[in-house]
Amino acid sequence: MENIEFDGIPTSIRKPGKYIEFNTRLAVRTLPANLQRMLIVAQRLTAGTVAALVPTRVFSDAQAAVYFGSGSNAHRMVRAAITANPYLDLTVVALDDNSAGVAAAGTETIGGPATGPGSYKLFIGHDKIEVGVARGDTAAAIAAALVAAAAKRTDLPATLAVNGGNPAQINVTAKHKGTIGNQVRITHEISASGVTGTTVAMAGGATDPDITLALAAVFGEQYHFVAGPYLDQTAVTALRDHLDSVSGPLEQRPGRGVVAQTGALAAATTLAGQINSGRVSIPHLRGTRSQACELAAAYAAVGAFEEDPAKPWNTLVLKGIHAPSIADRLSRTEQESELYNGVAPLEVGPGEKVQIVRAISTYTQDGQGVDDISLLDFTTIGTLDYVRKAIRERVSLRFPRAKLSSKTSPRVRTEILDVLYKLEELEIVENVAANADGVVVQKSPQDPNRLDAKIPVDIVNGLHVFAGRIDLLL
Repeated sequence: MENIEFDGIPTSIRKPGKYIEFNTRLAVRTLPANLQRMLIVAQRLTAGTVAALVPTRVFSDAQAAVYFGSGSNAHRMVRAAITANPYLDLTVVALDDNSAGVAAAGTETIGGPATGPGSYKLFIGHDKIEVGVARGDTAAAIAAALVAAAAKRTDLPATLAVNGGNPAQINVTAKHKGTIGNQVRITHEISASGVTGTTVAMAGGATDPDITLALAAVFGEQYHFVAGPYLDQTAVTALRDHLDSVSGPLEQRPGRGVVAQTGALAAATTLAGQINSGRVSIPHLRGTRSQACELAAAYAAVGAFEEDPAKPWNTLVLKGIHAPSIADRLSRTEQESELYNGVAPLEVGPGEKVQIVRAISTYTQDGQGVDDISLLDFTTIGTLDYVRKAIRERVSLRFPRAKLSSKTSPRVRTEILDVLYKLEELEIVENVAANADGVVVQKSPQDPNRLDAKIPVDIVNGLHVFAGRIDLLL
C-alpha cells in the first residue's frame, strides 16, 4: 500500500477533526514555457542616463537613446534587435569607453563644382544623409550642406565636421573609442553630374573596454541570447567562457552568444576556428552597410523569437539589416565553405531581404581535433538546454522534499519518461520508446543521499537538405 505523505498535517495530532491540505506538486503535467530573454553588451555615451554595468530592461528605441545616449553603440544595437523582433524581452548592460581607447576616423572628400542638378547621398553605416545639388554648387558648399544635415541626426554612430584646412573634405569620427568605430562604413551615391566623392574608410579605432566586467555584472541572471559587439579573439573567448560557465551542470542558466562579421570570409572562418563552441554563432554578411554589432543583435533577436528549440532558423529574415550589393554577396561555394568552418552564412532573398541560410555554431572539432558535427546546428544546444529544463523542473515539482527509498528511483524514472514522451509529441525528441531501457535512475554508490540518472536523448534534427532524382521516361 502506498504511503500517503502530508506536508502540513502531522501524523501525531489527536484532536478530532477533518483535516485536508492542498498538494500542488502533481498539478503541472505539461512542459514548461520556453520564453527567450536576450542580453546586449555594448558601449554607452556619457549623455546616457543609465550608468555602466547596470543591467537595464529596454522596451523601445527611444528608451535606449535616453538610457545610453543617442547614436551610442548600445542604442543602435537595441534598435537593430527591436526592429528584427518587436516582442523581445531585452536587457542591456553598458560599458564606458576605455580611457586609453582611440576613436576610429575616416573622411569623405567631395569634388566639384556640379555641372548638373541631382543629389549627394552619404551613408554613415546604413543611415543615409542626402542633400540636393544644384548646377554650379561647389564642393565646399556640398560638404557644408551634408555636415549641416548630419547635425540633425543625433542617432548616427559618428560625428561629421568640415575639415578646416580643406572645406571640401568631411572628417568622420566615431562616437566611441575602440574598435567598434572601425565597423562603420562610409559610402556614397551621387546623381549630380560633375560631382565626385572619395572615401577613406573608418580605421584606427583601438582599445575596447573589458567585456568581462559586463559579463560579471550579469553572471547571476539567465539570458538565453547574448549579443556582443567586439570581434577580437580575446573578447569572443571571454563571451564563450562566460556562456560555458553559466550554462554548465552546476549553474544551469544556459545561454547562447552571437557576434557577427561583415568583412572578408577568411576573417569569419578564422575567428570561428579560434572559438570552436556550440554556444557561439558567427553570422556573416559580407559588404552590408549595417555594422557587425547591429547584425549580431538582429540575428540573436530573431533567434529569441523562435520558442521551439528544435525548429531550424533557415530563411528567417533579419528585418532592418542592409542588403549588400550583388558583387559582395556570398557565392554558393563560399556558403558551403563557411558551413564547414563554423560560420553561419546570410544571404539576400526575395524583396532584397537579408535572411539566414543555416544557423550553425562555431563548433567543428572535439578536444582531440577530430571533426565533430554533434553541435553543428545552433538549435542543437538550444534543444538540449530545453530538455534539461523540462526534466529538471518536473523532478523539482514532484520531489521537493522526497525521501530516498527503494521506491524513489522508479518514481523518478517514470516522471522522466513522461517528460520525454511529451517532448516527443512536440517533435523535440524522438525514438523515446526505443531508448526507454537506457533511462536509468539509481542510487549513487558514493553518496547515500543522491540519485544518479542516465537519460538518452535523440533530438529531432532540422530538415536542411532534400535530394531527389527525376527519371526521364520517353
